[in-house]
Amino acid sequence: MMSVPSAAAVAALLLPLLMAVADPSDESCLLNLRNSLEDPANSLRKWTKSTLASPCNGFTSYLVGVTCNNGRIYKLSLPARSLGGSISPFLSNCTNLQTLDLSSNSLTGPIPAELSSLLNLAILNLSSNHLSGQIPPQLSFCAYLNVIDLHSNELSGPIPDQFGLLVRLSVFDVSYNRLEGPIPVLLSNRTGLPRFNASSFVGNKELYGYPLPPMKGRGLSVLAIVGIGLGSGMISLVLSFTAVCIWLKITEQNSATAGGVMNDDDGKISHAMPDY
Repeated sequence: MMSVPSAAAVAALLLPLLMAVADPSDESCLLNLRNSLEDPANSLRKWTKSTLASPCNGFTSYLVGVTCNNGRIYKLSLPARSLGGSISPFLSNCTNLQTLDLSSNSLTGPIPAELSSLLNLAILNLSSNHLSGQIPPQLSFCAYLNVIDLHSNELSGPIPDQFGLLVRLSVFDVSYNRLEGPIPVLLSNRTGLPRFNASSFVGNKELYGYPLPPMKGRGLSVLAIVGIGLGSGMISLVLSFTAVCIWLKITEQNSATAGGVMNDDDGKISHAMPDY
């Protein structure tokens, strides 16, 4: 008589098969990322259609740069792979992602605002690329962010004030970009102590505020304004003094004329010169 396998035995047999099936969101995430990247060094040669369809088996990953946890992608790390192209906004489909490191490549284009959907993201390193455009303020929705490293890109515009609300943030580097405007107060200071030092912000010509030293250009502009003000004051003083002198002279002449003596006999004005 055949024995009926227990439920536990069936589950043990089926579990590896279930874990080998890729999460549809992860598959879409990786497929779109691969399509958006240029790979002249052929670093992603194993990122084929079949492996992208099943990148994880439990804690095992079949793709370079991908780390799995319970069948889901939780770390994507591809630094210094000579990658070009752009960052796919469909990375937001890797909803279990905790680390995204695409540093030291040749990526161009903007940082997708869609990355704000990665609510578990703790580490974001996109440094040393050629990324441009503004830093999306929506990244502040990733409340678990501990690291934001965007140094050595071509990012412009202001640093989002909302980043100051990321209370877990312990590493922040936007140095050597094209950022401008004031450094958000909540990033530069916390309870009276510097939160991030000047090295996090240097290399942005139009960025100013503590903890950066005063801008020389701005100091010269202030001196120029003061100089112009002093010069204008001196000119006004000279003109005022000249006007007063002229007024006194005219008043003196009028007084002298009025002091002329009228002859009562013939009604003629005496032309005798007044004494000075």
